[in-house]
Amino acid sequence: MLKTTLAGLRAHRLRLLLTAVAITLGVGFISGTFVLTDTMDKGVAETFARSADKVDFAVLPKDDDPDEGLRTDLLQKVRALPGVTDVHGLVKGDAALVGKDGKAVGDFPTVGMSVPSGRLLRYDVDKGRPPSGGGETVLDTEVAKREGYAVGDTVSVLDGKNRPHRFKVVGLVDFGIDQEASFRGAVGFDPATAMLMTGEKTYVELDIAGGTEAAVQAAAGAGRHVYTGDELGARLAKAAGADTEIIRTGLLIFGLVAMLVSALVIYNTFSILIAQRMREMALLRCVGATRRQVFGGVLAESAVVGLAGSLLGLGAGVGLGEGALVAVTRLNGAVAVAAPSLAVRTIVLGLAVGIVVTVLSALLPARSATRVAPIAALRADLEPGGGRFRLGRVRTAIAVLLGAAGLALGVLGSVVMAKGESAMYVVAFAGGVFFLAVIAAMPALVRPLGRLAGAVPARLGGVPGRLAVANAQRAPRRTATTTIALTVGVGLMSLFAVVAASGKATASHKLAEQFPVQFQIRTQDVDGTVPHALAEALRERPEVSDVVEARRTDTEVGGGDGQIATITTSALGTILEPDIKQGTLAAALQPGTAMVDEETATMPGHGLGQAVQVRTSRGTVPVKIAAVYGAGATLDGIIVPESDFSRYFGARDPVGVYVKTRDGVPASQARRAVDEAARPYPAAKVASSAEFEETMTKAIDMVLMIFGGLLGLAIVIALFGIANTLTLSVVERTRESALLRALGLTKRQLRRMLSVEALVMAVIGAFTGVVLGVGFGWAATNAMASDSIFALPYPQVIGFVVLAGAAGTIAAVLPARRAARTSIVESLAHD
Repeated sequence: MLKTTLAGLRAHRLRLLLTAVAITLGVGFISGTFVLTDTMDKGVAETFARSADKVDFAVLPKDDDPDEGLRTDLLQKVRALPGVTDVHGLVKGDAALVGKDGKAVGDFPTVGMSVPSGRLLRYDVDKGRPPSGGGETVLDTEVAKREGYAVGDTVSVLDGKNRPHRFKVVGLVDFGIDQEASFRGAVGFDPATAMLMTGEKTYVELDIAGGTEAAVQAAAGAGRHVYTGDELGARLAKAAGADTEIIRTGLLIFGLVAMLVSALVIYNTFSILIAQRMREMALLRCVGATRRQVFGGVLAESAVVGLAGSLLGLGAGVGLGEGALVAVTRLNGAVAVAAPSLAVRTIVLGLAVGIVVTVLSALLPARSATRVAPIAALRADLEPGGGRFRLGRVRTAIAVLLGAAGLALGVLGSVVMAKGESAMYVVAFAGGVFFLAVIAAMPALVRPLGRLAGAVPARLGGVPGRLAVANAQRAPRRTATTTIALTVGVGLMSLFAVVAASGKATASHKLAEQFPVQFQIRTQDVDGTVPHALAEALRERPEVSDVVEARRTDTEVGGGDGQIATITTSALGTILEPDIKQGTLAAALQPGTAMVDEETATMPGHGLGQAVQVRTSRGTVPVKIAAVYGAGATLDGIIVPESDFSRYFGARDPVGVYVKTRDGVPASQARRAVDEAARPYPAAKVASSAEFEETMTKAIDMVLMIFGGLLGLAIVIALFGIANTLTLSVVERTRESALLRALGLTKRQLRRMLSVEALVMAVIGAFTGVVLGVGFGWAATNAMASDSIFALPYPQVIGFVVLAGAAGTIAAVLPARRAARTSIVESLAHD
C-alpha cells in the first residue's frame, strides 16, 4: 500500500506541489519569524559581549531601589582597591541637545552621559575622540547625521534647568548598546561635566578595570550587585533582547492565523482529492486493500505532502527572515546585524508544525475514504459534493448554540461589562466562538450568498456567468471550506480597520471637545516647566485670542504623596469644558475647593463633599471636593482654583501653555507668531493640534498597515486555496467542460465561466469576513471605553470586497487556461 501511495504521488507531481504550497507559506512565516528574532538576538549578544570584554567588573544599585544610585565615595573606595587600574562612574540624565532651528531636538530630551577614555570606553567612536574637558562633547552618530552636525561644530546643550551651554563637538559615538540612549539619542561629556549638565549626584553604574571580585563585592557592600564582564554582557544582551521576545510573540500570532488558513486549504484539497479518487479507492479495496490500509495510505500521502511543504517552508523562512532583517536594519540602524541564524529548534518546530497540521487536516478526508464500498468501483458515481445539501439536526444545533453563545458574550463584553481590558478579552473570545458557528453553518449559507454575490455576474455574464454561479452553489461543502479561509483574513483586516477608524474618530472628538486650541507648548521633560514670560509674550500677540496656563506641583495630599494642579480660571467653562459627573463647576471654582477626576474620587477621603488635607508652603490646609469630572486629555487629578494654587505654593511656571488664535487668522501666520514668541526659549516645544492629530492618525495608519501586511499572508494562502480548488475542479469536470465546448461554449466563455466562479467564491468569503469584522469591530470599540465613537471606514471595507474579488479572478487564470487548452475529443473520452 505504501508503494502504491508513493507511486501515486510520483505520478501526480503537480497535485503534490499544489497541495504543498499552502503549508509552505504557513511554515515559511513561522520559521522566518524565528530566523529574524534569533538573528537579532545573536547580533545583540555578539555586540554586548565585545563591549563587555573591556570591563572586568561592574557594580550596579539594588534591584528594589535602582534610583538610589552609587555615590562618589564608593567610586573612590573602589579606586583604592589593590589591582584596580581604572574606574568609570557612569552618569546618566537629561541633557537636551539644541538643533539648528534653536529648539531641543526630538520628542524626548537627549540623554546626557559620561563617556570615558582609555580601556573602559565601551562605545564605538565612529569619528573623532572622546571628550576630555568641560567645553567638549560627543554626539550620537545618528542624531548628528539627522541634525546636520559634524566633528568641529559648536552646539548648545540644555542643563537640568533648561539653561543653554556651548560645547565643541570632538567626536561622533555609536551609543547603540545603551537602549535608552539609542531610543532618545545622546550627548556625551567627561564624568564631571556630565554631572553638572544633568544635575545628577550619583552614578548608575561603576565599570572597573583590574582588581578581584571578592574585593569589589566587599567594597560595594550588601545589596549591590557585582558582575563580571561576561555576566554584564549577558545581562545587557538579555535586556536588549526583550524586544525580540515581543516581536516573536506578535509575529507568531499571525503565523498561527496563517497556519489555520493553511489547514482549511489542506482539508479542502484532500477532500476534493479523495472525492475524485473514489473509484480508485474502491478498486484498491476490490484487490484486497483493507480499510486500515486505505486510511494509512491517505495519511502517508498527507505526511509526505506535509514534509515536502515544510522543507520548502524552512527554505522560504530563511529568505523571509533575512529580508525582514534587512528592512528592520534600514528602519533602525542601531539593530545589530549577524549572519542568518537557523537554529535546530526552528527546523524541528517548522517540520513538526507543517507535518502535524497537514496530517490532522487530512484525517476526516482519510476517514471518508475508508467508507467507500468495493462495489462502488463497478459504477460511475455522481460528482462528489453535489446534490442538495442539508445541515442536519446535529450540525444545525451546534451552529445555533455557538452563534447564540457568541452573540451573548459579545453583548456582555460590549454593553454589560465595565469598559476596559477584561471586556475586550470577552469580545475577542465571543468573536472566536461566533466564527466557529459560521464555520458550522457556512455550507447552508453558500446558496443564498452565492445568489447575492452572483446576481450581477449572472446578469451581465450571460450563459457562462449563470453556469459559474451554479457551479459555485452546487458543491456547498467545498465552496464553504474554500471561502471560509478567505473569511479569516478579510474578517481580521476588517476588524482592525474598524477599530483603527473608531480610535481616530474618538481621539479627534475628544481633542476638539475637551480642548479646542490651536497650539500646545510643553517641554520634552514630563516634569519640565515653560517660562511664564512666554505666556505673557503670547498674550501680547495680535494673532492670539486666549492663552491658558496649566500648573502642577508635587506635595503631600491626604497624608501621602500626591499632586495638585490648576489651570487658568477664565478658560474653565469657556475654552475648556470638563465633563462634570458630580457637583458643579461653579462650586469647584470657589476659594478652598477643588475638583477631582473619577478615579481620584474613588480613593478614601477624596469623594464629593469630603475635605482632603494638602501640605502647602504655609502649612497644611483643608480643601473641600466640590465636583467630580471625567478625566480628559489635559485634566486629571486634583484641580484647585488658580488663585488658591498661587496662595498655597507661590508663583510657579506652567507645565504647559495652550494657545487659541483669533478667528480669521491664517494657520501659517498663527504658527509663525507662536514660533517667534517661543524662539528665545529652546526647551519650549510648540505643537499644533492639527499636527498632533495628523501624527496620531499616521501612527494608527502605520499599525493598520503592518497588521494588513502580516494578515496579507493569510489572504494569499486563502486565494491560493481558491486556485487550488478550481484546478482540481477542472480535472474533476473534464468531461463536463468538454461537453459544454461541444455544445458551443467557446474557449473564452469557458475561461470566463471559471473566472466568474472564482469571483463568486472570493466575494462570498470576503463579504462574510467583512460582516464579521465590522460586527465585532463595533463590539470591540464599545468595550474599550464608554465614550468611544464607532466609525465605519466605508472605502476600506468596500475595497476589501473588491480586491478579494479581483484577486480571486486572477487566481482563476491558470486553471481557466488549462481547461481551455484541453482537447474536446480527449476530454469526452476521459473517465
